Amino acid sequence: MSLRMTSRQRMLAAIDREVSDHIPCAFMSFTALRKRVQEDFYALCKAELQMGLDSFLFVPSLSRLQRPEHPELRGLPVRFSPQVEMQEWVEQLKGQRLLHKEYHTPGGVLTTRVKVSEDWPHGDHVPFIDDYQVPRAIRPLVSQRKDLDALHYLLTPPSREDILAYQAEVETACAFCEEHGVLLAGGWGIGMDMANWLCGMQELMALTILDEPFVSDLLDVIYQWNRQRMEVVLSAPLDLYIKRAWYEGCDFVTPRFYGRAILPLLKKEVELAHEHGVKFGYILTSGLLPMLGLIREAGIDVLIGIDPIQGTYVDLPVIKQKLGDRMGLWGGVSGAVTVELGAEEEIRQAVRSAIQTLGPGGFVLSPVDNITIDTPQTWRNLEFLIDEWKRSWRN
Repeated sequence: MSLRMTSRQRMLAAIDREVSDHIPCAFMSFTALRKRVQEDFYALCKAELQMGLDSFLFVPSLSRLQRPEHPELRGLPVRFSPQVEMQEWVEQLKGQRLLHKEYHTPGGVLTTRVKVSEDWPHGDHVPFIDDYQVPRAIRPLVSQRKDLDALHYLLTPPSREDILAYQAEVETACAFCEEHGVLLAGGWGIGMDMANWLCGMQELMALTILDEPFVSDLLDVIYQWNRQRMEVVLSAPLDLYIKRAWYEGCDFVTPRFYGRAILPLLKKEVELAHEHGVKFGYILTSGLLPMLGLIREAGIDVLIGIDPIQGTYVDLPVIKQKLGDRMGLWGGVSGAVTVELGAEEEIRQAVRSAIQTLGPGGFVLSPVDNITIDTPQTWRNLEFLIDEWKRSWRN
């Protein structure tokens, strides 16, 4: 195609596996640049476009600092019932600092206890859900069926104030996307990732085998809550709805469990997005190969986060063969290993390999899943990545 497309047109063409002027390059996440623009997502989008990248705007755009109870979960604020009372305190035990948190609800008390490490980023506070607390939790928040009664009070529908704030933000976001020709994305949806935060990873892996009915019921509670949030987010004229599913690969669950407990709910979420005329993106960076048939069955529009190095059970040619006729593929190069630490030729070869294997149509190039280290080497290596990407469509 000779006519130059906008970034939005190019991204949608890739998701739809259609012909475009060239392969888009849109970073899944770009923390190093985001910090430079002081968590301003509109400024981030402009900066990416100035670098020659494709970009997209994500709503709601609350920064991590604005979501202290759920720093890892982007999107609408997580609100508790007014009937919930929280207590937090610090304990020193044999030289070890422990943080305690209790949620007192009409359905019972949920308790968690966290062992503080040197890299603990939250001071004396324990967020409701967070990656950091999972490996440090001596006692996870949810461990048995009776905990579900209390959990309902922590997973409440979006408030009227949050909905109005979202609607106001969407007006600004749509105008921005129209002016700059970029894709509008929203989310995040969540399922098994939330269950891991609540139960702990090792504990939840055991429960999927020892007490599958309990985990299925927990996932249904999360699904009902997530669907309420989806309805609000999908009320905007989005191009793409994104669900985070980093913990839904075979590193964490068996294909049997995925097919029985995860897939039916995922299908319903995909259908809901499609009813609103919105594409559905699914972030899964590892543990892919045993799940490819199930992912294909789900009907998603783009698989986000294909990492050829850090991801286990990831084979780019097989993924292209099994999924490339059904959905767009987004990723192809390891961010942390190749882009942040690699040498020039290593980076260039990784870009060429990703494009040759996953492209040209139906492919969005991206470091997976983030660029976080803000060093001269990182920025120099990014120049190599961008230059090699441009060579692929200028030649």
